Amino acid sequence: MEETISLSKIVEIIRKRIVLIIIFIIISISISIGVTFYVLTPIYQAQTQILVNQKSNSVETNSWQATDIDLRLINTYNEIITSPVILTPVIEKLELDTTPEQLMEQITVSSKSDSQVVNISVIVPDPLNAVEIANTVAEVFKEQIPKLMSVDNITILSAAKQSDSPRPLKPNKELNLVVGAVIGFMLGVGLAMYLEFLDTTIKSEDDIETFLHLPVMGVVGLIPEEKVKKKSLFSQKDRRKKNVLAEK
Repeated sequence: MEETISLSKIVEIIRKRIVLIIIFIIISISISIGVTFYVLTPIYQAQTQILVNQKSNSVETNSWQATDIDLRLINTYNEIITSPVILTPVIEKLELDTTPEQLMEQITVSSKSDSQVVNISVIVPDPLNAVEIANTVAEVFKEQIPKLMSVDNITILSAAKQSDSPRPLKPNKELNLVVGAVIGFMLGVGLAMYLEFLDTTIKSEDDIETFLHLPVMGVVGLIPEEKVKKKSLFSQKDRRKKNVLAEK
């Protein structure tokens, strides 16, 4: 029963301070829009897929052995892709103003378990650069791996493509606006609750029982405004009569 009363009280406070809460929501959404669209730098992602598959014309047993070797080599390939031996030629080809170490932080190489497909993801502020870097890394890796490992088992499965309207990976504009609205609502409700509990003035008989812990024995109704005016007129007439009698 106490929980029901508590919830109803909260709803009552929200209704009472709804204008304040709406103002906080609007302010919070406005701040979120400003930060999302004008402060945060958009980050774009491009992805290229390569297939690790050694070319072999041997019998079927040898084919299975080759596949097993390819799977074992994938972890090694993941390390080689982000090494300076691959990234340095990429930087030279694209004339990037960066170092292999900095470019390494922008590249993610991943592959699922027992899969011969390797994903090369590039995350940078420019969508065109992301596509160019991802594709160039795959191309340079394909060129260099026969020299490094004495094996030719790399095929570019899917190249990154430039979209007509690239969508940034982050910030997530819709999510930021929703988060801003939620934060504004929470701040508004919190301030409304704070103001309500700070206000200890007695406004009703319920407040007397709540704050003073005294039972209400009776309630005096409000005097209508017309009666107050009539009473004041009668009192003025009485004073005039008394003044007249006093002068006589």
